[in-house]
Amino acid sequence: MSTSRPAKAGYHHGELREALVAAGLAILKEGGDPASLGLREAARRAGVSAMAPYRHFSDKDALLSAVAAVGFERLRADLEAADRGASPPPCGEEVGGGGGAGGGSVVPSARPPPLTPPRKGEGTGAPSGVRAGDGQAALVAQGVAYVAFAAANPGLFRLMFRSCSAALPEALAKTSADAFGVLAARVATLAPAEHAADEALRCWALVHGMAVLSLDGLFRDELRGDRQAVVALAGRLLALDARRR
Repeated sequence: MSTSRPAKAGYHHGELREALVAAGLAILKEGGDPASLGLREAARRAGVSAMAPYRHFSDKDALLSAVAAVGFERLRADLEAADRGASPPPCGEEVGGGGGAGGGSVVPSARPPPLTPPRKGEGTGAPSGVRAGDGQAALVAQGVAYVAFAAANPGLFRLMFRSCSAALPEALAKTSADAFGVLAARVATLAPAEHAADEALRCWALVHGMAVLSLDGLFRDELRGDRQAVVALAGRLLALDARRR
């Protein structure tokens, strides 16, 4: 009879990193405070020893960055889905396939710096075959999706933006830039090249402000805790903004 101990069920060999990130995501989904998310609790959730996470993460910040990167992948996927749902795909570009959590990308290969628009004059290259009316609808749809993502994932959303600093880890820098790139690419179809960077920043500031106001409970009292009502309000405000442009 064998006297060896059974392997722990928390993870399979080679999957520890993914299990720890999944544990972090689960903690945040359950309402955990990003400030309290750490290696010890993630290890407990994954069913491993307190020292096991150090095989993949040097410290707590490394784990937080990995979790935040997944958040940006999911946000990018939601923005792409909203954009595709509101307008036809650009001519000659594939929509299906691709990497990340959300399938194919409509973002051009030239990406802006993390969480900032491209410099003036650089642009992102407007996709062809998109009518202005479709582009406005797609931009509004992206904004609604952004607010909806924050409302559905408050802990993760706060972590994603609290984790940003002057020197982002490479994976986090890429995923955050990819998410912003979806917005920047759509704005480039609607604004003159010389104004596209400023307009992309304005649009991001608008939807991010809505998202944060919602999470902080600073909208009308009757909207507090009502995710669907907050998303509906965001849609109305963004549509109003689009009509005034």
